Amino acid sequence: MDPSRTLVMLIWALSVAVSPGSTLSDGTRVDLTHVDSVGNFTWLEKMQRALRRGSQRMNALVAAQVPVTAGSGEFIVNLAIGTPAVPFPAIIDTGSDLIWTQCQPCADCYRQGTAIFNPSASKTYVSLPCSSKLCRALPVSDCRSGCEYIYSYGDYSSTQGVLATETFTMGEGVLVPRVGFGCGISNQGEGFQQAAGLVGLGRGPLSLVSQLRIARFSYCLTRLEETKTSPLFLGSLASLDISAEAKSTPFLRNPNQPTFYYLSLKGITVGARALKIRVTTFALNDDGTGGLIIDSGTSITYLEFEGYRLLKQALLSQVNLPLGDGSSVGLDLCFQVPAGAPSAALELPKIIFHFEGADLELSPENYMAADASSGQLCLMVMGSSGISILGNFQQQSFHMLYDLEGDNLSFQQARCDQL
Repeated sequence: MDPSRTLVMLIWALSVAVSPGSTLSDGTRVDLTHVDSVGNFTWLEKMQRALRRGSQRMNALVAAQVPVTAGSGEFIVNLAIGTPAVPFPAIIDTGSDLIWTQCQPCADCYRQGTAIFNPSASKTYVSLPCSSKLCRALPVSDCRSGCEYIYSYGDYSSTQGVLATETFTMGEGVLVPRVGFGCGISNQGEGFQQAAGLVGLGRGPLSLVSQLRIARFSYCLTRLEETKTSPLFLGSLASLDISAEAKSTPFLRNPNQPTFYYLSLKGITVGARALKIRVTTFALNDDGTGGLIIDSGTSITYLEFEGYRLLKQALLSQVNLPLGDGSSVGLDLCFQVPAGAPSAALELPKIIFHFEGADLELSPENYMAADASSGQLCLMVMGSSGISILGNFQQQSFHMLYDLEGDNLSFQQARCDQL
């Protein structure tokens, strides 16, 4: 997943809060923590890091002519693997399917913060034969010694190893046996280095949500400046507040890119102006090109250039502020806020994304980021060609529910830190 994918790349550390003896049938909650919160980064540094990762992700997606998966994501989940269990901090990614970790003996591995998993030391490690369903689901495999795989990502990173099953531990006492995963002995990618591997949450058979056969999952992202944890719910705990308004829009399926969660974006309104965007601008084409995906691992939103150009023009005509300069960060449109002007006093329009059957109303906090040091407000939307992405900045303070059985996305505004 990867021109300038932006925003403060949400890479989070995830820890599961469950009691011993609980099962996945009870549902599970995990808490997400922004990865850059421990790095003492300035606002500018966070933005630069996020945009660099996002740019690589978006560029690779746009250039791809064959099915690809996203690559490094924005959140990290703290799991454990094996018997006895050893720590497994993993990137969690809705844009890919395979679960994998670095394994000994490692022929070509990047440096990670925890010990590399040793399958020979685990009582529950079992390699999978080539005849297994999970092996047959791999895009590329070989049978010289068990089910050998090569799995490549859109940002040109990759993992290579043997497909196996293992017991995973989620939190305290939640054991999940026989989870199919890649035991990687040759792994490459700058974006993986904050973790020991990756856990895919995509729509394919290799992903965690598919293997666990859960009906739904949800997350609610707190605002980046709040430095509070964000909840992720798996299974029966994933539900919206029935006392508050919720909206739903169907997922679309793309046979050429079956991993991604596509949505049907029909139009955009800025303030009182409905943008004159052609109906085909965000459409998913018969050949698998175009369309819009929702992605928790992409920081900002990317819109097909025709739609982005009209959005930018509408903001320029409606925001009465001098232009700023976002080149140091990599953002396209920034406004300079007069010194001493309170942000609450600024007049900024709402933006509405009109999805099929549901309107996503974005307040300025969901599309503008403020840099106190430079006094600028920058638009967290960029232009793209070939595919559009609804990024996580626009999802902040919304509880997003992925209904895998109903094949739709539901959402409502929420105080994420209070769920």
